[in-house]
Amino acid sequence: MSRTILVTGGGTGIGRAIARHFSDQNETVIVTGRRPGPLDALAAETGVRPLVCDHTDPEALLRLVTKLPERVDVLVNNAGGNIAFDADGKTDLAAFARDFRANLDANLISAALTTRALNDHLAPGGAVIHIGSIAADQGADSYGASKAGLATWNLSLADTLGPRDITANVVAPGYITDTEFFRDQLSDERRATLIAATSTGRPGTPADIAGAVAFLASPAARHITGQVLNVNGGARKTR
Repeated sequence: MSRTILVTGGGTGIGRAIARHFSDQNETVIVTGRRPGPLDALAAETGVRPLVCDHTDPEALLRLVTKLPERVDVLVNNAGGNIAFDADGKTDLAAFARDFRANLDANLISAALTTRALNDHLAPGGAVIHIGSIAADQGADSYGASKAGLATWNLSLADTLGPRDITANVVAPGYITDTEFFRDQLSDERRATLIAATSTGRPGTPADIAGAVAFLASPAARHITGQVLNVNGGARKTR
């Protein structure tokens, strides 16, 4: 039986790759985002269902829920990004607070709000998967803090959803190409440094992350929950 998959921020980059992967498996895929253009383009190519939503806005989420089916099998909280790349350059305390809160809203609070809004739709045997970041362990100021908070919040979420036979995990990418993440602000020198930090000698791709998400959403991962799956080519090693 086809599952229903909701991918937030699914119009571009990693979210797009995740949506395409599940669509190729003949799953029912719903993609959301703030910009209708990329969503509609993906829908035209794949048949996914596009819905515009700002996942930091509780009212927008309440409207979204009314458009969803009763059962959502897999929720992928992918929406987010590093707001620092869009900052206006102001360095006063008020601007610092604004930008810090913006990253928390985009990456942590959006995932928490979305999961809470969909609580009654999440189906037994399903999965909630968040897209984290290597920055949770390596820094990157408020962006890294927001992704670290996401991983920590997921620990409680796993305990909450576990009795309902729903898993909750984080996929934490390293450097991934072919996304809008860096807003074309990544220098060649910095890119070379990020690749040199890997054991594989290459950047990650959106398809690498889609594969990890697909595994955590699969029957093979039913006893995996409350975990962070690092997909970074060995740029950050664990044991």
